[in-house]
Amino acid sequence: MSTSAILKPEGVGLDEKSYLKDLLKQCEAKNAASELINDLRQKAASVASELEIPSKRDEEWRFTDLSELLQVQFQAAAATTVTTDDLNAFVLPEAKASRIVFVNGFYAPELSDVSGLPDGVYVGNLANLSDPYNDKIVKYLAQQEGASEVFTALNTAGLTDVAVIWANPNVVVETPIHLLFITVASDFPSFAQPRVLVVAETNSSLQFVEYYGAITQNCSDIPQKRPYLTNTVTEIWVNENAQVNHTRKNRESGDGFHIAKTAIAQGKDSRYTCNEISLGGKLYRHNLEVFQKGEQTTTNLNGLISITGEQLADTHSAIFLTKPYGTTDQLHKCIIDGNAHAVFNGKVFVPKPAQLTNAAQLNRNLLLSPKARVNTKPELQITADNVKCSHGATVSQLEADEVFYLRSRGLNEVDARYLLVDAFAAEIIQRIPLESLRQRLTQCVACRTID
Repeated sequence: MSTSAILKPEGVGLDEKSYLKDLLKQCEAKNAASELINDLRQKAASVASELEIPSKRDEEWRFTDLSELLQVQFQAAAATTVTTDDLNAFVLPEAKASRIVFVNGFYAPELSDVSGLPDGVYVGNLANLSDPYNDKIVKYLAQQEGASEVFTALNTAGLTDVAVIWANPNVVVETPIHLLFITVASDFPSFAQPRVLVVAETNSSLQFVEYYGAITQNCSDIPQKRPYLTNTVTEIWVNENAQVNHTRKNRESGDGFHIAKTAIAQGKDSRYTCNEISLGGKLYRHNLEVFQKGEQTTTNLNGLISITGEQLADTHSAIFLTKPYGTTDQLHKCIIDGNAHAVFNGKVFVPKPAQLTNAAQLNRNLLLSPKARVNTKPELQITADNVKCSHGATVSQLEADEVFYLRSRGLNEVDARYLLVDAFAAEIIQRIPLESLRQRLTQCVACRTID
């Protein structure tokens, strides 16, 4: 079936509610893995059926236009074969024996290898989860707050399998874990709905990379008229005195629509770090929600968005501090070139019980072309009276005198621009714990700057 047979004429897309119903029908056709999954799916489908795809009329989506998405009729992605050679561009050497792979949303055991992980941690898919974990999973799967958001409910309504990381109490996992989600675009527009569940039990510690990419013949940034949709949900539970370092990388193709929800619940004395990196996709939307549910909880959010051409990247974050002595530090950076459009809306909620909180939030944006644009809105909502909180945003361009200074030291204009952009991005990239990924990201930023 050709792509042209699926794309609708401009302006003839379904309305938001009918479009969602069409996606839900395809979710119904999937087989449920268990009674628990079937129950979760039915409840989510009931919630989603009362909703509709958001539009610019909705306050939370007013800068993110989904009308182009509604022009494409997606079909549920089919299982396909990927070789180990196809994965070479995605493999991380530090996690060669601690990796699980999903292709078009389907678990690929032949491409996965977790032999390098210690006892006391499970990394695999839900279908192979053993009884000790199955008895406890009902407390965690699809139990995060915000489950009634439309794309989250759609994901749960189509739930069949889940990528699971589960660290037992007092287990320290020093080996980085790699969750790799690959899309193989086909001649018809497809959609996949990956799901991730991470549970770090009391006193445990782990680090993992959640990586979304597409197999393409050329640079993945180049559109090939093969649109697809990835609608993903990640739930992370960081229990008392546990620690999770989470790196999330989006490298979808130039045709890809990527919509994501990451929800984190933190217990007392827990520590969570998120390094969000987005380089690809026609449209990228990430809803990042953190719920500090215990005292003396620490949250660090680091974000780097690098977009060009006609790309749109939208990060909406919300941090809920509900107990005393909470700490949160967020730095989100955007590099915008061409006609690209970046959006950042970060909210920090500090209610009266959250006394002695320390919260900082900063969004910095670098515009590399006259047509690049950004909408930024950092927010603090504080009712506690004994806190230390700050927030801010900056929008700037490369300074002509800085470029001139570097050129006067013997650099050409391209190298001067690259050096300045590299310095801007390095503050985030250097916080990523994997050296191979840091090098890869630095090369990607350099490639875009030189172009």
